[in-house]
Amino acid sequence: MDFKKQVVDALVKVLPDEITEEQVTKLIEKPKTSDLGDYAFPTFILAKSLHKAPNMIAEDLVGKIETTGFEKVVNTGAYINFFLDKKAFSNSVLTEILTDKDNYGNADEGKGRNVPIDMSSPNIAKPMSMGHLRSTVIGNSIAKIIAKLNYNPVKINHLGDWGTQFGKLIVGYKMWGSVEEVEADPINNLLKYYVRFHKEAEEKPELDDEARAWFKKMEDGDKEALALWSWFKELSLKEFQTIYNRLDVQFDHFTGESFYNDKMDAIVDTLEEKGLLQESRGAEIVDLSQYDLSPALIKKTDGATLYITRDLAAAKYRKDTFDFVKSLYVVGSEQAEHFTKLKIVLKKMGYDWADDIVYIPFGLITTGGKKLSTRKGNVILLDNVLNDAVDLAKKQIEEKNPDLKDKDAVAEAVGVGAVVFHDLKNDRRDSFDFNLEEVVRFEGETGPYVQYTNARALSILRKADVDYSDAKDLAVTDEKAWDTIKMLQDFPEVVKRAAKEYEPSVVAKYVLKLAKSFNQYYAHSRILADDEGLKARLALVKSVSTVLQMSLALLGVKAPEEM
Repeated sequence: MDFKKQVVDALVKVLPDEITEEQVTKLIEKPKTSDLGDYAFPTFILAKSLHKAPNMIAEDLVGKIETTGFEKVVNTGAYINFFLDKKAFSNSVLTEILTDKDNYGNADEGKGRNVPIDMSSPNIAKPMSMGHLRSTVIGNSIAKIIAKLNYNPVKINHLGDWGTQFGKLIVGYKMWGSVEEVEADPINNLLKYYVRFHKEAEEKPELDDEARAWFKKMEDGDKEALALWSWFKELSLKEFQTIYNRLDVQFDHFTGESFYNDKMDAIVDTLEEKGLLQESRGAEIVDLSQYDLSPALIKKTDGATLYITRDLAAAKYRKDTFDFVKSLYVVGSEQAEHFTKLKIVLKKMGYDWADDIVYIPFGLITTGGKKLSTRKGNVILLDNVLNDAVDLAKKQIEEKNPDLKDKDAVAEAVGVGAVVFHDLKNDRRDSFDFNLEEVVRFEGETGPYVQYTNARALSILRKADVDYSDAKDLAVTDEKAWDTIKMLQDFPEVVKRAAKEYEPSVVAKYVLKLAKSFNQYYAHSRILADDEGLKARLALVKSVSTVLQMSLALLGVKAPEEM
């Protein structure tokens, strides 16, 4: 039952005709606390037309509203406050969740249409650091959230497997490396060469010229250059996959930058045909001065292509291949200007679907207030962070539940989940400082706290060992359960809002509130009391567990049954 619509219908009957149902729906609010009601309508909008003070309007209207189906309707100042029938509401919400199970909150908004998501995208031959975590887990969560609304996410790992950095790496490897050293510890040694290259290039700028020359060889199909590049890439992908397996992140396509090498000529040709390409100091550009932007550099003076050239080719390929309704790019905030340019150039090429490209920026992870940098060697390896998180989780599990079965598997789920949850509970645009001790706590606003709450709910159900599926009435009359039940009803709207804003933190913050509300209910109520309300209370506990698990799943976090 749509209880908000029940409120809207009751208001429309007594409001002036010029106030539409749509306006009323938009004006309806949810009071911060239940003692002010479950829905509220502000009467300020009527003051001008009715020539009355809002509080007087509220008082008059309350006397006209039909209260059938409500516990009561009162006015508080300029607001009309609606108190729902708790029995009808709780019965409706719990029945719906127990019936729909994991489908609760599903909607057909997307109608199965494709949404490619450019996410993760680490650079080959560099380790996956904490800096790569955000794009990976934000993109993964957005994919899960929109899938619940029946969009078809296509997760693309647009690997940084092309560009001048490979020229730098080849120069570094040939000067300081060996096959044996790389095979022994691929990523760390390749990183060592890369960092050393940048340090030495500060004193010897001619190294940069050598690097550019090697990259040009790659673009021209030089066998030695491509063989080294292919070897670096193979070693890197193997290392990356171990991280993705731990994060439980899968991709539909590993189409990196190199995939578009044979697709860039068509882009350059179209730019020429449209009269958009200009020569500037030997390079080829698209002038964007009318937008107060620097030029889009399409080809350098030596003919080598650039990042934006490949991104133009990638955007066109994705439209042709997936006929997307939206194309998402989960990329750091520092790339804002790049995506502004990308969309403008595509639009100038005549591709109106450029409007369907959505850039989803996110802030930095810092440690001790300092930005992480691969180039300077200031890197915190993601694998090491996950290992440390799992160790911390295991230590706490040993203290709380030393006899727990499958402790290692649970510790992995809790430790990795803690790191993922911590990232996603932050608004994605915000930067944050990472402190592992805070992240893996079992109390407070953490992933383990939510996981532990779910494990507690499942423990209650096991202990009760009562079949509540045949209960005819799931009305919960306990006043202490009311806020929890209302939060359960909010879940479908939470999913829609998170999808609309491309913001997993909406789900993370919601599930923290739900867990806290349920724990307060648990602390103050005798859930397992053997009376006529037992089955309804167990249905509530099951519903909470279902929604906690779904919320965690949307964030890419596992929910162990026992902790």
